[in-house]
Amino acid sequence: MIAPANPPNKRPRREDRARRTAFDALRAVNADGAYANLILPALLRERGLSGRDAAFATELLANTCRWQGSYDMIIAAAAGRPLTGFQPAVLDLLRLGVHQILAMRVPAPAGVAASVDLAAVTVGERVTGLVNAVLRRVAERSLDDWFEQLSEGLDDHDQLALRTAHPRWIVDAYAELLAPTELEPALSANNVSPQVCLAVRPGLAHVSDLIHAGAQPAPYSPFAARWRGDPADLPLVRDGRAGVQDEGSQLVTWALTTVAAPSGWWLDLCAGPGGKSALLAGLARLDGSRLLASDVAPHRARLVATAVRAYAGEGSAPAIVVADATRPAWRAGLFTRVLVDAPCSGLGALRRRPESRWRRSPADLEQLHPLQLALLASAIDSAARGGVIGYLTCSPHRRETTDVLNETLAVRGDIELIPAAQLLPEVPDAGLGPYLQLWPQRHGTDAMFGAYLRKTRA
Repeated sequence: MIAPANPPNKRPRREDRARRTAFDALRAVNADGAYANLILPALLRERGLSGRDAAFATELLANTCRWQGSYDMIIAAAAGRPLTGFQPAVLDLLRLGVHQILAMRVPAPAGVAASVDLAAVTVGERVTGLVNAVLRRVAERSLDDWFEQLSEGLDDHDQLALRTAHPRWIVDAYAELLAPTELEPALSANNVSPQVCLAVRPGLAHVSDLIHAGAQPAPYSPFAARWRGDPADLPLVRDGRAGVQDEGSQLVTWALTTVAAPSGWWLDLCAGPGGKSALLAGLARLDGSRLLASDVAPHRARLVATAVRAYAGEGSAPAIVVADATRPAWRAGLFTRVLVDAPCSGLGALRRRPESRWRRSPADLEQLHPLQLALLASAIDSAARGGVIGYLTCSPHRRETTDVLNETLAVRGDIELIPAAQLLPEVPDAGLGPYLQLWPQRHGTDAMFGAYLRKTRA
């Protein structure tokens, strides 16, 4: 075990605003359960950081969160002590330092010095020697060299987990679904921050409007365009005629509307935060139908109202209710189309939620499984005879996808599967048996899952 080096010669400490902002955000993520993609923009606005400083803080926070598990192994090896021997704030300082030294264009001496200064102004001078010593030891090797050293004695999946910054159980889950040659590309795709994707509100705007404003067309969704920069800069987004929504989310929602069904009321069972509701609201209006959007949480229902605000005041505007979908506030058999975007682990959105891979565990999936079954049962009960039901998750894990469908189909005699291949022929390699499964490495989208059913009798 290395001993803390003596603190560097006394000199005025410099507080780098970008690094301090990334540190404060990381503390909020790891100590308070904050979400990196929410806490950092708020801190950047509060502290007036923009341009290069904002970009530096964003890169530093997002990728430190993303690679945290692998960096922790490097820190433990460099320090010669388990992570439990570090004060939590010091461990976060070391994680940020490791990313700067091993994965950013920051010279190692500058990265060490900046980390030591940050340690002094945040935790105190007493920890600067330890931070200096550990990070100097980290800087003795490249990232690839650290991975090679730490991979000794590990099996293939443990090595892949280290090299791609995923817990072992996620690697195993992906391996059940993908060919060996696609496994590492799929995991690596989770480490690439996605470009902002926008969705127009059907009937209120066209993709050509976004393209005219400088966006780029997306490959698959007829409602999607990709945008570089702040979406709030666009008038279409500010007035609610377009919004931010991953293209995969658009596709699995749109697929529900490509199946023949009578006009009538549509239902979005778990509607918050509202992206899917906004898309369905416009498509229902064009169909001569109307949408009821429901969520159990009042604050999420308010987000839905914001997302669909551009439809307000029209006779076909969506209705919004706060209700527990497992105890419906509506009568059975009422809706011709029902969407249930079930609460899930979010393993399909790891590229945009960098910290979530280290927060989830297989136990979380088992806790969610009964709720997913109950919500799908409620969706089926809510559908009219001849109506269609869409079951979606932002997760490819079988426990949240095919297991839910298999268990439901085994006990229900009033539904039939609609083969997904016929729903989105424009999207290649999206089939998982009779279901849809999108992937970032194939489609440039979140790993969205979709299953579609028809109610065959009341």
